[in-house]
Amino acid sequence: MTEMVNWVFPEHAGAPGQIHGGRMMQWIATCGTIAAARVARGHVVLGAMDDIDFLHPVRVGEIAVLRAQVEAVGRCSLEVGVQVYAEAPATGARSLTLSSHLVFVKVDEHVKPVPVPEQVVPRGADEEALFAAARERRAARLGRVARRAERAREVDDGTEGLRWRFESTRAVLPDDALFGATMFAGKLLMDIDEAGGILSMRYCRGHVMTACLDALDFYTPIWSHEVVTFQAGLNHVGSSSLEVGVKVLAEVPWTGEVRHACTAYLAFVHLGADRRPRPCPPYRPETPAEARRFAQAQERRARRLARMARLRAAINEGR
Repeated sequence: MTEMVNWVFPEHAGAPGQIHGGRMMQWIATCGTIAAARVARGHVVLGAMDDIDFLHPVRVGEIAVLRAQVEAVGRCSLEVGVQVYAEAPATGARSLTLSSHLVFVKVDEHVKPVPVPEQVVPRGADEEALFAAARERRAARLGRVARRAERAREVDDGTEGLRWRFESTRAVLPDDALFGATMFAGKLLMDIDEAGGILSMRYCRGHVMTACLDALDFYTPIWSHEVVTFQAGLNHVGSSSLEVGVKVLAEVPWTGEVRHACTAYLAFVHLGADRRPRPCPPYRPETPAEARRFAQAQERRARRLARMARLRAAINEGR
């Protein structure tokens, strides 16, 4: 078990008074990486993430408590569960704010997978249940992993045909790397959330809060001194929430080679001055690209709502 504790300062805020969603994703990746590296006894990289659902934000002045635990180990991979609690300093009361699962791969100095030296053997009914759930999630990912090389070659403009789009580009610097010369996934997640948040704020003309990040696979590492581009496009608008897709491209500037690193789907909630949800401006898809993405986003939204209902029910049962 690895525990990371951070006091939430104003510098960590996104919407007024509460933590920036991308900052929390960076902390989750950091805590998970520490837990995985301790078991792997070496360098690890983030290969995939399951859905991250923010039940409620951690507010400025509260303490964010992150707990990461390796739940299963494969030949070269490690599955890590991370739970985040918001703690009120005045009372010590804690509430679960989100739960997530991350998959790391142990790698050598050339970022090639290498075996994890020891296996994790579950002890007791609770650990057996965690291990079984991890195996189920792994089986569900195998189909996606099989297409990783193919997806890395999909470098077309992810926002073509959209009226609401945002693109940003930046260089990957040495201080963005954690192990060797590859970009740390926590920093990439913060950049992804920021790109989606900027487009959401422009559309809503107001503050937004990250509500969730759908399951995400990484198709290729991003190296120091490469150029990374974030293409954000508006997919769907509901009553007070909206979905943004963010495609991430990595470019080798001295050769022009471009690779598709990942695509993320994020949901944001439009907030009023009282930090409560408020209606989004109405949206109607007009182009073929907008209609296609709108329909696909509706399917993801239905799965998201069902997932949140199950999560809240499980938390209420555990109380």
